[in-house]
Amino acid sequence: MTLNFSRRRLLTVAAAMPVIAAIRPGLAAPSMTVYRTPTCGCCLKWVASMRSAGLGASLVNVDQSELNEIKASNGITSGLASCHTALVDGYVIEGHVPAADILRLLAERPAARGLAVPGMPIGSPGMEVGDRREPFDTLLVQADGQSSVFAEHHRR
Repeated sequence: MTLNFSRRRLLTVAAAMPVIAAIRPGLAAPSMTVYRTPTCGCCLKWVASMRSAGLGASLVNVDQSELNEIKASNGITSGLASCHTALVDGYVIEGHVPAADILRLLAERPAARGLAVPGMPIGSPGMEVGDRREPFDTLLVQADGQSSVFAEHHRR
C-alpha cells in the first residue's frame, strides 16, 4: 500500500496535532456528523480532508428539504449556507471549513453556534481545482445569527 501525502496536507496535520491533543488529552478528536445530499461529490472530498486531519466524520444522506431544515434549526441562514452541514461537539460547521479552523474552534470553545464558509470557494477543502485558490473567510456564527471573521484564507 502506498500513501501519498502532499506537503500542504502533512503540514496541516502536523500543525493540528497539538490542537487535537489539547481538545481531549488521551482521546481522539470528537467525531462529526455530516449531512449532505447524495449527489454532492465535493462533500465527500471535504470529509476525506477532515479525516486526513484527524477528525472523525460520519456521513448522513438526506434530501434537500431535510438538509434545509437542519441548517435552519442550527442557525444557518441562506447567506451562510453551503452544500453540507456538520454537527460536532455542540457546534454547527457549515460548508467547506478547513480542519485547522474546526480544531481551533474546539480548542477555544467560544460561546457561538459554530463556523461557516458560505458558498463553495475554489481552493477550500473539498473544492480543490489544480492550483486555483479564491480568497475566502471562515465566519464565526454567533447565537444571535451575527457573524464575524474567524480566519482568513488565501489572502495576500
